[in-house]
Amino acid sequence: MFLLNIKNKGIKSRRYLMYSIGFILSVSTALPAYIQSSFLRQYLSLELISLLFVATNTITIAAISLFPHIIRKFSNYLTAKFTVIAYGISLLGLATINSPYLIIFFFLTFIVSSNLLWINMDILLESASSDKKTGRIRTLYLTLNNLGWILSPMISVYLVRDGGYSLPFLISATLIIPLFLVLIIQKKNLKIAKKYKKENLLKSFKKLWANSNLKGVFVLAVLLNLFYSCAVLYLPIYLNQGLGIDWKNLGWMFSLMLVPFSLFEFPAGYLADKYFGEKEMMSIGLFIIFISLILFFLISTPTLWVWAIALFISRIGAALVESMRDTYFFKNVNAGEVGYINIFRMTGPLGYVLGAALASCLLWVMPINYLFIAFAIILVPGFYYISIIKDTK
Repeated sequence: MFLLNIKNKGIKSRRYLMYSIGFILSVSTALPAYIQSSFLRQYLSLELISLLFVATNTITIAAISLFPHIIRKFSNYLTAKFTVIAYGISLLGLATINSPYLIIFFFLTFIVSSNLLWINMDILLESASSDKKTGRIRTLYLTLNNLGWILSPMISVYLVRDGGYSLPFLISATLIIPLFLVLIIQKKNLKIAKKYKKENLLKSFKKLWANSNLKGVFVLAVLLNLFYSCAVLYLPIYLNQGLGIDWKNLGWMFSLMLVPFSLFEFPAGYLADKYFGEKEMMSIGLFIIFISLILFFLISTPTLWVWAIALFISRIGAALVESMRDTYFFKNVNAGEVGYINIFRMTGPLGYVLGAALASCLLWVMPINYLFIAFAIILVPGFYYISIIKDTK
């Protein structure tokens, strides 16, 4: 009711709305996140699942490249509204359809629409931000979004146990109803007058690559999402089917694993704004992720507390990299630079494309746990790209 009754049209009101909308969307996205590969495993082999993720995220990249033209033509608000509808329908399809071909179609729609929605959210939040407070605004937004992720894995486990893999998708679809109502009722607060720069994707990417600061944070963002592809797609399957840890235990372990996102991101953003910039925390975070991947390879027993600690440590690193990535990027762009924002959001599907493509090749010749060593090695160039950016402090 609070969301529906906000009446003041202004930057602060829009920011509160974006915090709330982001939280709802995060819960909806998180519920099926860690069970999606196991859900698809009912219909496809592990190698085909990897290829599906490659194809799906490649199409997502193409959709993101076209999105600036659509936003310029129809406005960010209108595209957000219709993308929400497509997102909700895809979730409903995944919850109710049993045909493998339709499952693939709705899964594609789900991945594409969820990525596009976060671009809409970025533009709305950036229009309500100032550079001096970007670190605090962005990391508070990320912290609230990640609160939506913390309990979702545990809830998903109980939903899967009581209603099968379809139930998390159904609950996620239900959550879209209040989100859509907020978009309709809060139209005045969310419909912003903004002139978007007209640039094609290639031109925007060339300009980004020529800027060492944006190039560095772009590569770091791709590497972070490469890690996420490993952690979301393959680690749950390894822990469940490789080591035999049941979903009941995985539920609380994954929820505990996500706590660092809520503990560390906002303080990191505050420190970056006030004291020493972003580079140091980016480097520390990437190093922690690197060590964590090696630990994933070395730990060969299903000891719950050992895995819980390793997973928790990995997300401390991811939380530092994610918060500094967003803070640094949005200090260097504004809401009208849709081309840059779209390229930035491409790093998500691009990381998944690279991760799934690498896994689909390696899984033919080696056990799944060797993926973790391969992903750790690929992260190493990230330290160079962090070094080439200029700190904002």
